[in-house]
Amino acid sequence: MQFDYIIAGSGCSGLSLLYSILKESKLNGKKILVLDKAKKIHNDRTWCYWEKGEGIFEPIVHHKWKTLEFLSTNFKRRFHLKNHYYKMIRGIDFYTYVLKYAEGFENVTFKYEDIEKIESENGYAFVQTNHSRYSAQYVFNSTGLFHPKMDIKNSLLQHFEGWVIKTKDDVFDRSVGTLMDFTLNQKNGATFMYVLPTKPNEALVEYTLFSPELLPKEAYKTALENYIKNDLKIENYEIQHTEFGVIPMTQAKFSRKPKRASKVINMGTAGGFTKASSGYTFQFIQKNTIAIVDALKNNKQPAKRLTFRDEMYQWYDRTLLEVILSGKMSGKDIFSILFKKVSPERILVFLGNESSIFDDLIIMTSLPVMPFLIAGFKQLGLKKDKQV
Repeated sequence: MQFDYIIAGSGCSGLSLLYSILKESKLNGKKILVLDKAKKIHNDRTWCYWEKGEGIFEPIVHHKWKTLEFLSTNFKRRFHLKNHYYKMIRGIDFYTYVLKYAEGFENVTFKYEDIEKIESENGYAFVQTNHSRYSAQYVFNSTGLFHPKMDIKNSLLQHFEGWVIKTKDDVFDRSVGTLMDFTLNQKNGATFMYVLPTKPNEALVEYTLFSPELLPKEAYKTALENYIKNDLKIENYEIQHTEFGVIPMTQAKFSRKPKRASKVINMGTAGGFTKASSGYTFQFIQKNTIAIVDALKNNKQPAKRLTFRDEMYQWYDRTLLEVILSGKMSGKDIFSILFKKVSPERILVFLGNESSIFDDLIIMTSLPVMPFLIAGFKQLGLKKDKQV
């Protein structure tokens, strides 16, 4: 079956692209196929991100904060965001919003099949599923079929379990979100808690680690129970929702266009949209989706080439990961130094790949020179070796 575009994977990246195409008058008549193994009907994700003003998905923002705090063993910092909001979107709200909008377009087809192979041949892209074979001008892929090799030498895992809890009494200040609480035991790697209240008696409490391996399932439960009881001082609560996730934090290169597949465009984590040093993905997906749609409507190649600044940010990410992987500094120490010395909003701008060279210099000079200098030169050397 022939389509203009095939979207392989209907998660955040795939549905963001679908929504943006359908909002563009020059593209919304295209014949589009969305493929995934199952329809998105579960609240399996919560995305948090920072943004100036209102964004494309503002109608489904579950809550947003102007005040955040960072906690470590030797200091606590509460700060007010002047130019940004820290926002939360629930997965089920996102899926429902986009799928409902897509119902108004007869040119959009959804099929729920297992994707087995994606390839490019004779100027077209093809997707083979367990039921059929489909072709299109472009396939936009967010599956793991083209992921590079990742191992403990070049990667960490950001793994987390989050609980939405409802308390008997009003115990939360819904105007203040805890971005990172590093007062936890660090024996398993960089370990911290998010606490994001959405109501006086309701909050997302999330246990997050940056480490080479996952923990036993019971360990996440124990850590959350202890933190809620001993740190938040909450005894009476109900768990309204749970979620678990794993995000790669890697020095491996994710290609936006796979080799020998010129009509396949990788997106989401598959396309390198996940920030390697922090795991943040949602807003990078939106930025890259805008670039893809802009290219399509102008009949240009939709695989955006990396700019010099893009490559600089990737080098920053690889360098930070190298420092942690080498054991020269812990994730806790790095983030604690940054939040103690640097304006928190400048840190967020840097982590969002929106900083100026001046911002970059402030960030870099706030950290110990030698560990980052050695790691930075090593990553430059590795990149040069790969290009030879």
